Amino acid sequence: MRNKKKKFWQFKAKTDDPATGELMLYGDISSYESWWSDVVTPKQFKEDLDALGDITNLNVYINSSGGDVFAGQAIRSMLKRHNSYKTGYVDGLAASIASVILTACDKVIMPSNAMQMVHKCWTWSVGNADDMRKMAEDMDKIDQSIVASYQEKTGLSKEEIIDIMKAETWMTAEEAVEMGFADEIEGSKDIAASLQDGFLILNGHKMDLSRFKKLPEGLKNFTRSQEKDPVGQLLSAANALQDAGRTLSTANEQRITQSRDLLNEVLSQLDTEEAEDSVKNKPEPPKQAPVDIYQKQILINRRKANA
Repeated sequence: MRNKKKKFWQFKAKTDDPATGELMLYGDISSYESWWSDVVTPKQFKEDLDALGDITNLNVYINSSGGDVFAGQAIRSMLKRHNSYKTGYVDGLAASIASVILTACDKVIMPSNAMQMVHKCWTWSVGNADDMRKMAEDMDKIDQSIVASYQEKTGLSKEEIIDIMKAETWMTAEEAVEMGFADEIEGSKDIAASLQDGFLILNGHKMDLSRFKKLPEGLKNFTRSQEKDPVGQLLSAANALQDAGRTLSTANEQRITQSRDLLNEVLSQLDTEEAEDSVKNKPEPPKQAPVDIYQKQILINRRKANA
């Protein structure tokens, strides 16, 4: 039996402002039930959106590495058609189809330490050469729909968008605003992050970045240093508590952060010492016995004769 997963999105109305609704899009975006990802269908999404009633403002909070392109396009279309004024917030990362969903918002706001990423769609397939050509044609059409969404938001030309997608472009908040993918930059947001079993845990949500080819240096360095960082995982757990309505005191947050920095400093020193020891203790290569060239040639000639 499959374990039932929670939806990666959540709608709610603001208690202090009935005219404003909130949408959280956290985790992988999927239109089908699978063994590893959260469960969502566009139909469920539409029902929850309609349940907000006659709101005039909708705040959309995104923290996602992407997912199913068709589910994402359906969600974007539903948000785009909604009559409310939509403000998008990037709570860490909006990558792949998650960045396409952002284009449905009238305004996109990014903390200074958040990121967006855009790229061409990708998939896997089996079959013969005709099947592969058909798949490539289908993917070109999907890319065309993504390009149209980015064009509408940014005002960039089709050629510019295609070049940006081909390059798998990771954008800081400043770069996103400069290129038109975002409209405003706000102060940095507290982001709890760690690496666990090869997955990036960002603000309490697991993201698989292995499918991306051009991770920025910041994420590469983070991945290497955080593999051994149990304190960083504590930060993720603390953030998960906050999502559940519980908070940590400022003093405890500072203690965790200080502990993480001290631990990483120690681990860095240990890595250096291990590297030095490995060089010192590197065994010398074994000495090779001299080769009798004439004897080898005789053996070769015998093999040729027996061939």
